[in-house]
Amino acid sequence: MDLAAIEDVRQLKYRYFRTLDLKRWDEFADTLAEDIVAEYGTHALDDPLMFEGRAALAGFMRQTLGPSITTVHVASHPEITVTGDSAVGSWLFEDTVIVPDAKSLIRGAGYYRDDYRRDGDGRWRITRTSYTRIYESLISLDDMPSHRFLSHLWADRPAAEA
Repeated sequence: MDLAAIEDVRQLKYRYFRTLDLKRWDEFADTLAEDIVAEYGTHALDDPLMFEGRAALAGFMRQTLGPSITTVHVASHPEITVTGDSAVGSWLFEDTVIVPDAKSLIRGAGYYRDDYRRDGDGRWRITRTSYTRIYESLISLDDMPSHRFLSHLWADRPAAEA
């Protein structure tokens, strides 16, 4: 069992979620292989989404999850199998998405299924990713009149605080 490679893959998936949530798009793109295939199923966006290639996936995330949208992803229960320079993994995830312009709070959970490859530069990257949703729920912020952000990483600060 290659414990060092398993830990590298674990760190890669954590970095994928961290850079996605913090909107560090160049770092996010570097978690993806150039030839990645990604399939995401979501009721909130209606049709399943499929992307081929790093530029397509990273570009979609950058465009769709701009500073007005807050995401938080939590991953656990990794099951990782390494075979040489490739690996497969399964992850439980929970996500929260707050979309103030649509007055929506989306919560969900599911299991990711990923393929990984150690590229020529020695770094692991995701070559295929998809997930199966356990649930996805949508709450209208209109139903929560007391909801407000007390802090938000991308919020404009008043001039007195800047």
